[in-house]
Parts: sequence; structure tokens; C-alpha cells
Amino acid sequence: MAAAFQGNSSLISVTSKYVAPSDPSLPALALQITSLVGSYMIWVGVTNQPPESVQNAASSGVLCRDWACAMPAPPGHAGFGPATSLFRSSSSDVSFSMAQRLARRFHRQIFLSVDVPATLLSTPRGSHLLFDAEKGIVTALNSLEDEHGQEVS
Repeated sequence: MAAAFQGNSSLISVTSKYVAPSDPSLPALALQITSLVGSYMIWVGVTNQPPESVQNAASSGVLCRDWACAMPAPPGHAGFGPATSLFRSSSSDVSFSMAQRLARRFHRQIFLSVDVPATLLSTPRGSHLLFDAEKGIVTALNSLEDEHGQEVS
């Protein structure tokens, strides 16, 4: 489900996506992607919402559980650009490295909030859940970039 703000809808839009778990023992994920001029603000978190009402998941989530910002490297430079954690806890800092990978891949500034409880991340399946989250984000961003005719490397 996607919604665009009134006014110039080509500049700012909000999209919500449901990411089904790859393993039945894992919870489903919800994504909320706000497309801004030259950047994306992404919230990803576990959800109990059914796919048809995934747009409501972010309102019951926590934006500042683990939040980072990453910039792409300057043109012609390999590697990662600058990044910083905006909010994090001692038990989770996965948004930092994930935001860096996304900024590098999509050549855009990425604000990423990962709202996955530490108790879930510390389980043996936590890394699978994070892989599902990143894979879901990449799929959603590729879809958005395709819709807007933007090139992704």
C-alpha cells in the first residue's frame, strides 16, 4: 500500500510493505519507507498486523530503538560514506551497518530505524530475521526506484 502526500507527490511519498517470514518460527516484518528528495527514511519492525493492514504497524512501533543515518560515498570513491548512530542501545546497533550497505547500494542518504526487540535478536534465528529485513528493504527500494525510473547499481 502506498500513499503520497498532497501537493507535489513526486517529492515525498510513504509506502508500507509486509514482509512474510522466511521461517515459520520468525515473526513477520513491516516496512514503512518515506521517500524524500535524495533520501529514504525507513522503519522496519516486527508486526502482528495482517498484510492488509500493515500500514498501521509503524504507529505501534518504536522509531528510536535502533536508528542510524548513512550517506553514500562521494562519486568516484569506493567504500562507505559517512554514517552515524542517531539512537541505539547497548544491545542493538544493527541499523548502522545496514544503513551503510543500503546507502552504498542505492546512492542515497538512508535514515534507518530497526525496531526488533533485543530478546529476539539474541536468539539463534535473530540473524535470519535481520537478513529477511534487509532483503525486504532492498526489494521494496528496488521497486520504488523502478517506479520512478531511477537507476540502481
